Amino acid sequence: MSGFDLSADASTAALRGVRAASAASADVYARAVWSVLTEPGDRVAGALIAHLGAAPALRHALSGAAAESPVSPRDMATARERWMPRADPALVATALERARRSGTRLVVPGDAEWPTRLGDLGEHAPHALWMQGTPGDWNVTPAVALVGARAATGYGEHVAAELSAELAGEGVTVVSGAAYGIDGAAHRAALSAGGRTVALLAGGVDRPYPTGHTDLLRRIASHGVVAGETPCGTAPSKWRFLARNRLIAALSDATIIVEAGVRSGSLNTAAHAASLGRALGAVPGPVTSAASAGAHRILREFDGVCITGADDVRELLGFTVAAPVATGSRTSELTRLLDAASTRVATPALELARRSGLAPAEVEALLGLAALSGDLLADGDGWRRAPTR
Repeated sequence: MSGFDLSADASTAALRGVRAASAASADVYARAVWSVLTEPGDRVAGALIAHLGAAPALRHALSGAAAESPVSPRDMATARERWMPRADPALVATALERARRSGTRLVVPGDAEWPTRLGDLGEHAPHALWMQGTPGDWNVTPAVALVGARAATGYGEHVAAELSAELAGEGVTVVSGAAYGIDGAAHRAALSAGGRTVALLAGGVDRPYPTGHTDLLRRIASHGVVAGETPCGTAPSKWRFLARNRLIAALSDATIIVEAGVRSGSLNTAAHAASLGRALGAVPGPVTSAASAGAHRILREFDGVCITGADDVRELLGFTVAAPVATGSRTSELTRLLDAASTRVATPALELARRSGLAPAEVEALLGLAALSGDLLADGDGWRRAPTR
């Protein structure tokens, strides 16, 4: 099988330094191998892994061993032609060694750090993420993608910074691609507001790109996450930028195009968001500005929501400034949470769960919503109810 040893001991040894020893397994190592063999979004690999599991799928793919497969023989033969030139254990070992040297972790589905939103990509979901930083519980924290042109105008960068700072300051995770222009403005503003931000790269996370954002990416990793699906050492390319955009869209509850030309790659991110059923918005600009032509196209052809400020984004996320836009049981649960909080004394989340009769996980999810609406305020290790407005 091209020399890949999937035994428990060999897998654990190979992964040492990029995984906790207790979390190492043949399945995890197989996912590391898959990330080297395939380009992002490989549908055939995704289908095999979903059907067989990462390690059995790898054995089937590389050895030709018989297995019940969801892939047609023709598609399988074509895929093997793509994969076999990279079926070299030395390439995987090099990627893992570069990860160890750069402090990069390998995160896979099922890990606490894995963003479950990526499951919406189905067969095109990444096999693994190579990650620096600490994501926290990004499975319950609202997230918004703020993306746009590299050759942004001062207007576009100003709007991106205003949106990012206000939303990040309220607990929304700001997701972007670390490029010059709109992406960089969004990341910097989120950091300045003391918020969380996530940068998705098109190459290896040990190769900061663009190089002019090396310091920015280091700051992001210190306060949020820098991640990518291609292994350490991988160079970014035009194709990988386009494939990366699906991750930005999938990780976010809403995607906002701040400023973009008519052929901007940001439109690709918008298309992914639309295909995933994610909320989509765009910031209008001067009708004479080529830098806003793509944003206007989002409003005209993609039914994007016109974004003129953070309030519009909150509404896209399901909230208004006054109160969450919610119905049914979620409204009832939020009311119970607010009733359990005090306006005078900060109450820890576990105590709020005890008082409200809600599960701790439900409370954690609702706290982000209540913070966005301004109904609850973070105070030390606890939460206070905001004074009546």
